[in-house]
Amino acid sequence: MVDLARTGSLVTAVAAADHALRYGLCTAEQLADEVAAVPAGTRGRRRCALVRDLADGDSMSPGESLSRVQMFRLNVPRPTLQGKREDAQGLIGYVDFEWVHAVGEFDGRVKYQVADGTDPQEAAEVLWAEKRREDRLRRQADVGRWGWTEASHPERLRPVLADIGVHGSPRSSWFDLGAAKAG
Repeated sequence: MVDLARTGSLVTAVAAADHALRYGLCTAEQLADEVAAVPAGTRGRRRCALVRDLADGDSMSPGESLSRVQMFRLNVPRPTLQGKREDAQGLIGYVDFEWVHAVGEFDGRVKYQVADGTDPQEAAEVLWAEKRREDRLRRQADVGRWGWTEASHPERLRPVLADIGVHGSPRSSWFDLGAAKAG
């Protein structure tokens, strides 16, 4: 992952680190140790540190990792990942991204797929269940949804986030970048 961070894109490296953390292929401490071992002055060292700081095992898909990198680039407030949402009926579900007043969902096609051979009624139930889930979420918070097209381009993701009241600021609030550079 450190080599990928040094030579590849930030998005690819964050997605790989998220996956590794999620599936126990390494710990955050092991990732930090590997980043610390990159010699000063080595190409990509700063990107390695950024990947270390952005990596999160709660990210459940490459689309969520990509979205989070774009959010970082847009200087929007750092979201909570996989926020648990409940109402009087019980568990609504876990949302991809959560802020105090809003939730965001990255929608890949997998969420809406049904197995081969599924009858049309079962397929309709998949869509109906997701619609009911979103209705319950909307009673609690503003809900934004986006897919690969928006997540791939910060300028397309920005208005989706703005529509739910999540705006960028002139300076990132995700973590103390000065401390990350010193490490």
